[in-house]
This record gives sequence, C-alpha cells and structure tokens, in this order.
Amino acid sequence: MPRLRVRGQLTELRAADLRFTVEETAVFLQKLMGLTLSPDDVAALEQRTEGWIAGLQLAALSMQDRDDVHGFIQAFAGDNRYVVDYLIEEVLQRQPAHVRQFLLQTSILDRLCGALCTAVTQQPASGELLEALERGNLFVVHLDDRRQWYRYHHLFADVLQTNAKKEQSVALNE
Repeated sequence: MPRLRVRGQLTELRAADLRFTVEETAVFLQKLMGLTLSPDDVAALEQRTEGWIAGLQLAALSMQDRDDVHGFIQAFAGDNRYVVDYLIEEVLQRQPAHVRQFLLQTSILDRLCGALCTAVTQQPASGELLEALERGNLFVVHLDDRRQWYRYHHLFADVLQTNAKKEQSVALNE
C-alpha cells in the first residue's frame, strides 16, 4: 500500500472523510429526518456527534415529538439511551474480551498514547492496539500526524466511562 500511496494510485477513506459537515448535517436532518433546526442547533449537534452519521440519526430519532428540541440538543451526550444501546450492542459487545477491557480501562483518559495506555492497563501491546482500533474505525481519533496520540469519539467515551463505572461498582459489590 505505501507504494500505491506514493504513486497517487490509492484512495483511502477514514472516519474523518465520512464525517458530515455542518451543512451536510442540516440537509440530512431536514430532508431525511424531517427536522428543521436553527443553525446554532445544527452546529451544536454536529459538534456533539462529530459528524457521525449514525449518531445524528439516533439524535434525530430521539428528538421526534419533543417540545424542547434546543434543550435536548444541549444535553445530548453518550448517555442518550439510543446511543448507549447502539454503541454497547453494535460496538462494545462485539469486541474480544481483551479489547473491551482495554477500552473500558482507558476510557478515563482524555488523550491516549501507547505508553500511557500500557501504564493504565498493563497490556504491553497498547500502542499496536490503539493503531488497530483506529484502522478499524472503532471511534478512535488520531490527534497528530505521527499517530502517537489519540482520543475516543466523545459519545463513545461517554458510553465507555459509564460502563466502566458500572463494571467497577459490580466488582466492588462481589
């Protein structure tokens, strides 16, 4: 692949390439979901979902028949039941146990790098796992061009942190 990339013969699509812009978000919400929102509300929702199309759709489904759409958008986070259900059932539960454990343990970090994740999880291959998660578009966003620092998608981080707290609470009660 590197050879094809250098020759300009490779087209790569990453999660950032699939992200909706504010304008695309407005069109999606109005034309496909039947919601007409103020420009500020559209921008806030795009920012909270980071343009993630499924997140926008889940938010739109949650907004239907609500009187205070603006209030909903301001409070929209990874604790929304539709977002939680989707991310747990379609993403988190489908991961191998060691990956799930890694995600939950590192959810406390705002920024991630291999060495920091190794210190938190005691998994020596944390850097490689982070790279694999990003390549697999598993809600991991690189923060630098050297791909040393990462963060979790905001909604995914909220879900991971909530689940980590639940698991820790269950473990303490056992």
